[in-house]
Amino acid sequence: MNRRRLLSTAAITATAVLSVGLLSACGAGNDAASDDPNAKLIVGASAVPHAEILEYVRDALASGAGLELEVQIFDDYVLPNTAVDTGEINANYFQHQPYLDEFNKENGTSLVGVKPVHVEPLGAYSQKVTDLAALPDGATVAFPDDATNGGRALKLLADNGLITLADGVGTNATEKDVTGNPKNLEFQPLAAEQLPRSLEDVDIAIINGNYALQADLNPAKDALVIEKAEGNPYANLLVTKTGQENDERIQKLATLLTSPEVKKFIEDKYQGSVIPAF
Repeated sequence: MNRRRLLSTAAITATAVLSVGLLSACGAGNDAASDDPNAKLIVGASAVPHAEILEYVRDALASGAGLELEVQIFDDYVLPNTAVDTGEINANYFQHQPYLDEFNKENGTSLVGVKPVHVEPLGAYSQKVTDLAALPDGATVAFPDDATNGGRALKLLADNGLITLADGVGTNATEKDVTGNPKNLEFQPLAAEQLPRSLEDVDIAIINGNYALQADLNPAKDALVIEKAEGNPYANLLVTKTGQENDERIQKLATLLTSPEVKKFIEDKYQGSVIPAF
């Protein structure tokens, strides 16, 4: 089995399967889609920071905008999209545009980004070294096994002088594009949600911002190196199914998620570990 395949078995965790069961138990079923502008809007999200941001919107802003919002938490990067595609939920908020494009391509889905909200810089973390220069020869590097985040991870390593990549590949890089590896790093692709747990077993792990925060890692303080925010194309989006992006409820939520109140909430709560993209 190709470990980098988008829908790898490892990517669908038991907890994530439980999340889908919870959707049915909560009555989402296949009835989330509605033409009623006053109907409840059900949005799937990663626990941190996405669900926290949505819960702030729900508790502080939604009522004033005439929006009833329900937040459903998922623990992987696959099921939130399939739940939107099948109509179990109305929208999700956990992913960036390159991942969404790859998911649609690989799965024949037609999901669309509505509005970018924030950037979670990808970072390198370690329990073994305090500086990338101290990595030993043959060090193991765990990084996300999905194509887009895997490419980001390799570019982060290249930007910090650990490897060199073929000209022009950028964040589309794969291990085959590594042209120089002076420390003989051994790469270990893992499902993104498993990366924080890998820290005890590898020398460094390149971890997505949301999973770092969920594991009580502070990207702004704990990462050895971190992606630059300026010009970063990986802003996390509010996403829905094509044809539903003009749903009045979706548009209300998009407006609230990019409001001055949410910008202040993100800046105050995450102190640079999550950066507003608006």
